Amino acid sequence: MSATIIDGKAFAAGLRARIADGVTAFRTQAGRAPGLAVVLVGEDPASSVYVRSKGKATREAGMESIEHRLPADVSADALLALVATLNADPAIDGILVQLPLPKHIDEQAVISAIDPDKDVDGFHPINAGRLATGLPGFVPCTPFGCVLLLKSVLPNLSGLEAVVVGRSNIVGKPMAQLLLRESCTVTVVHSRTKDVPAHIRRADIVVAAVGIPQMIQGDWLKPGATVIDVGINRTETGLVGDVDFASAVDVAGAITPVPGGVGPMTIACLLRNTLVSAGRREGVAVDEAMLDRAGL
Repeated sequence: MSATIIDGKAFAAGLRARIADGVTAFRTQAGRAPGLAVVLVGEDPASSVYVRSKGKATREAGMESIEHRLPADVSADALLALVATLNADPAIDGILVQLPLPKHIDEQAVISAIDPDKDVDGFHPINAGRLATGLPGFVPCTPFGCVLLLKSVLPNLSGLEAVVVGRSNIVGKPMAQLLLRESCTVTVVHSRTKDVPAHIRRADIVVAAVGIPQMIQGDWLKPGATVIDVGINRTETGLVGDVDFASAVDVAGAITPVPGGVGPMTIACLLRNTLVSAGRREGVAVDEAMLDRAGL
């Protein structure tokens, strides 16, 4: 029997509609819209497309979208000065510096310069520490979206065995922390792990975020497992994930497709974080439980 297909596009649309309602309420109380500033350095084609998509989604939600496009040869000092200006701007609730940055700029220095309370990408070391210690802060958007999708098919994650494939700061590590927060038993496998399939075969939940096209095969999965495929890999035949969907769909209980699974959740969760930031900064209550509910 084929797995349930987890429709991330539909879930993201529902989340964005709830965000738009929240923005309307925020504007009524605060007298302004939440503001998201996005900084793009250079003309990387994929980054440019992504920034345009973020701007469109931000405006559709009723927020202010502020874009700063800088040349690829901009100095690190000039970029840091812009970040400082955005930190001090009361109309800006979220700051996102699009990665990757040119090689002459230290990405971690730029991320660390962002006000942690405006770091809606959730990459600042302080927000990483908050997540690890259970304090309120901003969580990276992609893993947060993965948890929302998991809860749409598994309302109670407590006690489940979860395997995260990949240990990046952007997805793998925060994903593991979020699953721990849900009381899962979590294993992180990576390039030095011995016998990766053996670890995956015992998992009730598999989150694939390794960047290797169709690495995870259907016969690696425990029957009925829930599979979240974060991978987006361009091949000659089109976009594919880190999971071999064709073989996995007949073994898994539920699975995200690529495209149309995790991808749409990233921008939706960015907007969610921006609204939450605006509420905290203005002292306006934002119903996070309503935003994050499992239903579409």
